[in-house]
Amino acid sequence: MDDPVRIVFMGTAPLAQEVLRALLDESPYEVVGIVSQPDRPSGRKMKLQPTPVKQLAIERGLTVFQPEKVRSKESIEVLESWKPHLGIVAAYGQILPETVLSLPEYGCLNVHASILPEYRGAAPIQWAIYDRQKETGITIMKMDKGMDTGDIISIGKTPIDPDETSGDLHDRLAKLGGALLIETIPGYLSGDLIPRPQNHQKATHARKIEKSDGLIGWHRSASEIKAQINAYSPWPGSYSYHITDPAKKTDLVKFWKIREIQTPDNIEATPGEILVATKDQVIVYCGGDSSIEVLEIQFPGAKRLSIRAVQSANKFQAGDRFQSELKTDA
Repeated sequence: MDDPVRIVFMGTAPLAQEVLRALLDESPYEVVGIVSQPDRPSGRKMKLQPTPVKQLAIERGLTVFQPEKVRSKESIEVLESWKPHLGIVAAYGQILPETVLSLPEYGCLNVHASILPEYRGAAPIQWAIYDRQKETGITIMKMDKGMDTGDIISIGKTPIDPDETSGDLHDRLAKLGGALLIETIPGYLSGDLIPRPQNHQKATHARKIEKSDGLIGWHRSASEIKAQINAYSPWPGSYSYHITDPAKKTDLVKFWKIREIQTPDNIEATPGEILVATKDQVIVYCGGDSSIEVLEIQFPGAKRLSIRAVQSANKFQAGDRFQSELKTDA
C-alpha cells in the first residue's frame, strides 16, 4: 500500500513489551495506538502498577487505552477512531471478538510462544519445559475467534536447553517473537506469505499455571522433578514439606536448582527421603529409583540460599523426608 501502514498493538505482559519494542525500533510502520489490560495492584503495598506494555508506550509517547472489556461499545469506537490497517496481538490477556478481529483491513496477527498447533493457551513456555520438550518456538498466526486456532503465517524454532528455566526461555522467545514478526509483516501484507490452516487434530492445550501446581510429587522421577522446577521458575516456584524425625517438625521449602545424580547402591528408601546430608551436599531419593542433588532452595520469608549455606546450620539430616502433603504420618 502507498500510505504508511497503521498498526494497533494489543498486549500486556513482558513478552508483549519486547515485541512492541521491536515493532517500534525496527519497522517502518506507524503504531497509532496501544491497548493493554488495566493497571492492577501489585507488591507488598498493593499499589497500582502499569503493565509492561504501558510502561514502554508511555516512554515512547504513545496513546494507551486500557478497557476492562475490549468487546465493549466504547472499545470498538476507540479502535475505529484509530483507523488501523493491521492489528498485532501478543500476550494481551483477553479473548478478542470478531468485531475487533475484523476491524483492521488486514485483520489481526498474533505472536504466540509455541510451535502451533502444540501448546495453545495461556502458558505454552512453562508446559513445554514441564513436558521435557527438546524444541519450541514462536508462531505468527492470523487470528480467528478461537483460542490460538488461526491460520499459521510463519514459525521460528529454537532448542530448549535441559537446564533452562521458563524465565530464561521466555526472554529468548520474546526477542525471537519480535524479530520474526518484523520479518513476517511485509510478506503477509504483500500476499507473498499465505496463511495455512493448522492441523487441529494435533493440537494440545497449555492451561494457565496455578500456585498449587508447584507442589512436588516425589513419586515422580528425578528428570520429571527437575523439569517441573525449571518450568515453574520464576513463578510459582516448586515446593515441598520438610518432615524431620523424631520431632516431626514441618517446614515449607522451595526448590530452585537441582541436578540429577546417580542413586547410591543398595538403597531402600521412600520417595522424598533424604539419603545423604553433609555440610555441602543433600541427596534426595525420587521415584523410579532415581535421585536428585539439591543445589539451591528457599525458606518462607528468606532469600534463596545455596545448599552449603543451608547446611552450615545442619538444616537437613539423612532420614528426613520431603513430602507432598502437610502431614507427618506418611
